Amino acid sequence: MALAPPAESNAVMTNDNLYASDKSAPQDRSTGGPLDLSEVNAVSQYLDFGSIRIAARDGLQIRLEIDEATNSVVAVSLEISGSTLQLQAFAAPRSEGIWHEVRANMQNAILAQGGETQERVGSLGPELLAKIPLLDEKGIAAGFKLARFIGVDGPKWFLRGVVGGAALQDPKAAGDVDALFRSVVVVRGDDPLPPKEQLKLTVPGGTVAPPRVI
Repeated sequence: MALAPPAESNAVMTNDNLYASDKSAPQDRSTGGPLDLSEVNAVSQYLDFGSIRIAARDGLQIRLEIDEATNSVVAVSLEISGSTLQLQAFAAPRSEGIWHEVRANMQNAILAQGGETQERVGSLGPELLAKIPLLDEKGIAAGFKLARFIGVDGPKWFLRGVVGGAALQDPKAAGDVDALFRSVVVVRGDDPLPPKEQLKLTVPGGTVAPPRVI
């Protein structure tokens, strides 16, 4: 997989210590993001999608992914300068993260489909590069899709991103997407939730997405 090299990281991490901590996050997450709602002073400057809040910026396009069966939002997708970033937030335990487990499960699923994966360390910590098989309407192989999966464990939540487009090939674009990911604010809420249950997304106006589990 010929993808862009990982953006530089402030944290010192190597492939030998991918699993050295129960939680996977940049060392400066609480100040550099992605942030918890409790860590933000001025929330009015963010676009509110329920569990995810996005800072508006020039050139940023936002698309909500809808489950046609339930007519509800299942992901927030961002596009900027030819790069895409799909966002979803999930519940997690207070003292442990889930990115290590989720990443391993995703890797196994992609390999079982006949795809390829590569694990590496980027500016956000461990991430997964994937070459995912595509099927046409008849179930016949129709090429591959490249994707980069990133994730950060926060206080009782986990934020996952799926990167596509220019950021897969261009190191500068990859760094810009990482910065966009770090600008996200996650709203966990106070309700008790099982680990890996997706945090509710809303359309501005009030429609709520039902819980999903990864």
